[in-house]
Amino acid sequence: MFEVLRHKGRQLISNGIVRNGKVYLSIEETLFLSEIRSLMVVDEKDRIFLLENMYKKLAEGKGDCSLEYFKVYRYLKSLGYIVGRHGIPWSLKTIRSCSVPLEDNAVGKTVASAVLDETFLAESLNNLQIIEKKPFFEVYLPNCKFRKTSPGDPVFTVSLARHHPPSIHEIEKLGRQCNGIPVKIAHVEHDRVSFFSFKHVELPTLP
Repeated sequence: MFEVLRHKGRQLISNGIVRNGKVYLSIEETLFLSEIRSLMVVDEKDRIFLLENMYKKLAEGKGDCSLEYFKVYRYLKSLGYIVGRHGIPWSLKTIRSCSVPLEDNAVGKTVASAVLDETFLAESLNNLQIIEKKPFFEVYLPNCKFRKTSPGDPVFTVSLARHHPPSIHEIEKLGRQCNGIPVKIAHVEHDRVSFFSFKHVELPTLP
């Protein structure tokens, strides 16, 4: 994850999580904002962090995201949806304010650092692993009044199917994990992203 150092504009209204008065971006948020030239990433020595390095980490399966999940994220964001990680709150209830000016309308770039305290990583991502058929993203409708302190319920969650469709058991398990929020299964083939959903699942009976 990446700590936001300086910010101008409105990108952080629906990007990043708030912890202890600071905003942190996931790798998919960082890469997406970098692609659209709204973010500059630097390391602890203020050297530019190249996009190629982040693509490489995703392709190698390092970290808590994957290249397939990033393509799903990028597709949803390009349609205007607000996308967050499943199970990770946008902000803690005890946090009432943020030192980063989220409502600043000035035009400019966000600057993020690739350095993050290990204790924070352990606290926020302790139970997040790349496991197929697990809810990964929570998706909200486009909303200019979106607030991290009260985001409401997502319209659906997203899980990834890499090699085969989910079984009945996996679909039922996903439904329980998402507490009634609709689940969409994403499939990525090259740069094409498809979504599937199941309202009712039953085995065919023999005649």
